[in-house]
Amino acid sequence: MTRDHRNHPQPSRRTVLGGATLAALAAATGTGTAAATAARGATWPTEFPLPDGFLPEGIAIGAKPYAYMGSRANGAVHRTDLRTGRGEVFYEGAAGTVAVGLKLDDDGLLYIAGNTGVARVLDTRSGRLVATYQLTEAAGHFINDVTLLGERAWFTDSRDGVLYGVPRGRKGRVRALPLSGDWVQTPDVINANGIVGTPDGRGLIVVSSAPGKLYRVDLKTGYATEITLVGAENVVNGDGLLRIGRTLYVVQNRLNLISVFHLDATSGTATLRRTITDPRFDVPTTAARWGDRLYLVNARFTSPQEPETTFNAVAVSL
Repeated sequence: MTRDHRNHPQPSRRTVLGGATLAALAAATGTGTAAATAARGATWPTEFPLPDGFLPEGIAIGAKPYAYMGSRANGAVHRTDLRTGRGEVFYEGAAGTVAVGLKLDDDGLLYIAGNTGVARVLDTRSGRLVATYQLTEAAGHFINDVTLLGERAWFTDSRDGVLYGVPRGRKGRVRALPLSGDWVQTPDVINANGIVGTPDGRGLIVVSSAPGKLYRVDLKTGYATEITLVGAENVVNGDGLLRIGRTLYVVQNRLNLISVFHLDATSGTATLRRTITDPRFDVPTTAARWGDRLYLVNARFTSPQEPETTFNAVAVSL
């Protein structure tokens, strides 16, 4: 595992614990910047065009009303102003690279899952790529999604039962966390996909897309415990995850559906409360929150993935 940040200065980051505390309070009470602007955002657009052939999959929103969306075509990143719906390609990417899952840190660093064994870090303040991590060999691996928890950004590998923790700062090494316990790694399908932290911050929740199970993962040992689902047989085609407090949103891409679960105190049981769908969904993959809305990209996996194929993002009410 290597980190390449030649010719790129390593930016500083804000205090993690302070940011985590504020985020937790905002999620628990419904206050904070996003919630405070929810009323103003009621008139904001709910559909956003992306460039033809962009092949989107990941979306991230931080403390400001801008959505960052990654391209499977060339690793580019598109930024859209949620207030106006207008956007532009913010980072051009490069031939042979991919941007799938994305998460935006509170210091402006965008962590990008790069599919072929790679994770990248983009400084959204300057538009510069500041770090590249070769987590695995390219062949036989699919670095798919990412979440931020504590001092690390945690990445899933859909082709291997290992999570990778990339340091959120200038010090530290990449940590490989093999999955054990209840985890089942199935060949030739998408296994580990979406990932979020548990409400108590002590573990991770990972969705395995096929056969559609949720797992709670111990950060110290990698032991995975299957989460009991109540009200749903499975979360097949589970892709992006989003957690707000003890509410877990599971985007089920090819079902054009978001399943909304309530987690118990230990994250050992997830009870289905409702589902969200919309006629504008066209294989949504991942979701991000701003105010009282969820923003999703339509990957359109069932449509031709060609340079002239149109793509967009949509917003729905929480």
